[in-house]
Amino acid sequence: MIDRAGLAEFLRRRREALQPEDVGLPRGMRRRTRGLRREEVASLCHMSTDYYSRLEQERGPQPSEQMLASIALGLHLAVAERDHLFRLAGHQPPVRGGISEHISPGLLRILDRLDDTPAEVVTELGETLRQSPMGVALTGDHTRHTGSARSIGYRWFTDPASRALYAPEEHPFLTRMWASGLREIATLRGPGSRAARLVDELLERSEEFRRVWADHEIGIRPHTVKRFVHPELGGLELTCQRLLDPDQSHSLLVYTAVPGSESAEKLRLLSVIGAQPVA
Repeated sequence: MIDRAGLAEFLRRRREALQPEDVGLPRGMRRRTRGLRREEVASLCHMSTDYYSRLEQERGPQPSEQMLASIALGLHLAVAERDHLFRLAGHQPPVRGGISEHISPGLLRILDRLDDTPAEVVTELGETLRQSPMGVALTGDHTRHTGSARSIGYRWFTDPASRALYAPEEHPFLTRMWASGLREIATLRGPGSRAARLVDELLERSEEFRRVWADHEIGIRPHTVKRFVHPELGGLELTCQRLLDPDQSHSLLVYTAVPGSESAEKLRLLSVIGAQPVA
């Protein structure tokens, strides 16, 4: 059963504890509100201001699990705080660990400060949970995908257009790498896991995946330097730094170019061009 008073109080306290700079927002002039404004939180949570306001006023419908997950991310809640939010709203908290999509506040705080750098938070299955603006400009909005197609490894074998983002000479290696990585996760998580279901789908849909899967390769790791192909700027060689959150099995990937290089100049141009539709 929903605890409306407890939910409202918890949301107010968490909102008031956050400052705009904590969530990547400008402070602006003449700010009198303690913490964030309701409309700012609503925007961060991808919901209407009226809907969020009613929750703080102990009114409105019981929020769905999807709405609660959005609120937890928008308010940068820690995992224990997220679980508390779900219980106040009358729901069981999501399962922790490898299948969790809740991004830790630490990773979010870092990502919020990377407006001028391509970056993204991904799951162990290569599902993009959040991107910086420059990340979207580099590769397109990967958070738009649904179902199995959220996994970049799945798209690699089922959507030929997804390969256009990478230099053609890298394709054979990436084919082996995605199959190897999926085998490791499927073995780790076991039968019935999301990883195992992805394997079954790919074995049914892709002859290429069946071929590389039969090789039983393990331990193929991504190259530190990744070679992207942007539809406007052409090739870019970017170094990928990975920050791992072991509790959630998420990684923050940050892409940088060697100072003074051609790729560094292209990144500067990319910040001017902005997000472009990526085929």
